[in-house]
Amino acid sequence: MIELWKSITVAAVFAAATPIVPASAAEKGSVPEGVTAYTVEADFEDVRFGLENAIVNRGLVIDYTSHIGEMLERTSADVGGSKKIFSNAQAMLFCSADLSRKAMEADAANIAYCPYTLFVYDTPDAEGSVTVGFRRLSETGSEASKAAIGEVNALLDSIAQEAVSE
Repeated sequence: MIELWKSITVAAVFAAATPIVPASAAEKGSVPEGVTAYTVEADFEDVRFGLENAIVNRGLVIDYTSHIGEMLERTSADVGGSKKIFSNAQAMLFCSADLSRKAMEADAANIAYCPYTLFVYDTPDAEGSVTVGFRRLSETGSEASKAAIGEVNALLDSIAQEAVSE
């Protein structure tokens, strides 16, 4: 069961990471539809640590940190990669028992949104420019479901903003 969970989690991370764009594009507002991203001029490790603290300081537990940049670099030659995409790139997965319960009591299908993911990255062509963000969850279904998912989006947004403002 644990191996299945890890497989699902890793698949979710890569699915969430696919539409991410370089920080220079995020600065111009050209992030993919449904993605909220904030860019700050700072050291990657400082922003990554700020993101981790913004999650943990709310009493939330990071279940998994995906080292997306390292994976892409490690597998580049095997899949015909032609360039280095990220200098650093991670995604942090976590859940909120309170908000998850609200969302799933409103609609059990909202399980599809767990765990929640925030990403942080910088690129070789924009060193010192770090982007933090998340994929907005669709606020659909009943009014209770829309409200609960809206609270999750607000949490993700506040965490991302805190990470880039430290």
